[in-house]
Formats: sequence, C-alpha cells, structure tokens
Amino acid sequence: MKEIQNIYQMVKLTGKKKLLTAVFISGRGSNLKSLFKFSKKKSSPIKIQIVLTDNNNARGLLFAKRKKIKIFKINYSNKNVAEKKIQIITKKNKINLICLAGFMKILSKKFINSFKGNILNIHPSLLPKYKGLNTHERVIKNNEKYSGCTVHFVNDKLDSGKVILQKRLKILKNDDSYKLSKKILKIEHELYPEAIEKLFSTRWKKNLSLF
Repeated sequence: MKEIQNIYQMVKLTGKKKLLTAVFISGRGSNLKSLFKFSKKKSSPIKIQIVLTDNNNARGLLFAKRKKIKIFKINYSNKNVAEKKIQIITKKNKINLICLAGFMKILSKKFINSFKGNILNIHPSLLPKYKGLNTHERVIKNNEKYSGCTVHFVNDKLDSGKVILQKRLKILKNDDSYKLSKKILKIEHELYPEAIEKLFSTRWKKNLSLF
C-alpha cells in the first residue's frame, strides 16, 4: 500500500488533475499506443509528457513522433551515466509517474528508490509465475492451462513489486508461444489503462489511511 500512498500524496501536494507521465520503451511501443489513447480521455489521470528509449531504432518512436510527444534516446553503454541522464530528464520535465512498456533494461535500486514507488510495469505472465524473459515459451513448455499478464509496481527485485491488476486467459491445445504472445499482447493493451484507473478509483482511495 506504500506505493499507492506515494502516488496519492504526490497528486494531493501538486494539485494536478493529471500526472505527467513518462513511458519507457525498447521496441514497437504497442502499449505506448494504448496508454496514449487512454491519456486522451477526459477522465484519465495521466498525460504522456515524454517517451524514453534505450533503442534508437525502436518502432514506437515513430508513433511518438507522429503524436508530437517529446522523445529522449539514452545510451546505455554505462548504466550509471544513463540513469543520471534519465533523472535529469524526468526532473526537467516534471515527471510524476513512469510506465515501463516493453523497456528491456533493469533499473537500479537507487533509481527506483528515487521515484518512491511511482514506477509501473506490465509483464506478460501471471506473476509471481514466470518472471523475466521468454515467458510464453516457458508457459507452453510446462503445459500450463492458463496464462495472462500483470501490471505491478516496480521495486528493486525483478518483476516482484506489488500487483495492481491481472488478467488471465485459457491456453488452447493448438496454442504455441507465438499465438499465445499475440493473445496476451492484446490483453495487455486493455489491462494497463484499467490498472491505472484502478489506482485512482474511489475504492482504492478509501483504503488509504492518509486520506
């Protein structure tokens, strides 16, 4: 609950109607697209202020450019230097919330702590099962009956932060890792906005002692 309190404290102190949000990507940016669409809703609590990537060729940058979102490309040859640059960028752009959307770099404990629980991630499995990479291949190999995706807070352990929301689907007999990945990606596009809405719902607010 500490992470949720941090977000609400920040909203209350700033008085902002929408959180200035950074989306971190490494590839096609399909979740960036769904988050951007969600951000344009009047009721949405977020405004996508910047897109940041470690990959100069990330396809998601084309979308960000079309939508006139500020883009920052970070050289990760030195992780410490890269994260210091990211901190400068996020501070300059007054970023309140970071959404990891297919970002393939692991953030350091120091960086995560500097954002005090205001970093979210989406992972293509039903956490705590199948943390890390190659989730769909492992799910199929182990003959799981169900899989899905999870939106969670980011902490200093891989894919281990507090779960905000999950969705699951039944794995069919003819599903392979490719088919499963396509199905789950579609669910991800629905789940990320839903999870952010849940964070700011009346029910969650009432569960916070500081309010």
